[in-house]
Amino acid sequence: MIVDDHSDVLQALATQLSMSPEIEVVGQASEPEEALEAAARLRPDVLLIEPKRQDGRGLELIHLITNQHTVRDLVVLTSYASEWEAWATHNAGAAAYFLKDINTTDLVQRLLDVVTHRDC
Repeated sequence: MIVDDHSDVLQALATQLSMSPEIEVVGQASEPEEALEAAARLRPDVLLIEPKRQDGRGLELIHLITNQHTVRDLVVLTSYASEWEAWATHNAGAAAYFLKDINTTDLVQRLLDVVTHRDC
């Protein structure tokens, strides 16, 4: 599942990830309430989320989703690095922190690594 408040980014990520036979994009959301409802309903293995939101609710949304216990792994996919944000999202329950400039092949492999590591 992908959560991002920029519809173009959301659509591009879904399209790129859907090209991989190992990945199934089960849902997308842009609004916080929509993301919470979809995560609870879909119970995705991995939720990709951009914490830098125009509404300023990214970290709050990460806390809410991880506390809801409906997602196995929450992965941050963000525009630019921030040591504080990486620390804060990890403390909020994020399993990994990646930058959006990652190529699709590497992103797919890292997502699979997150899931595989969790299964160990």
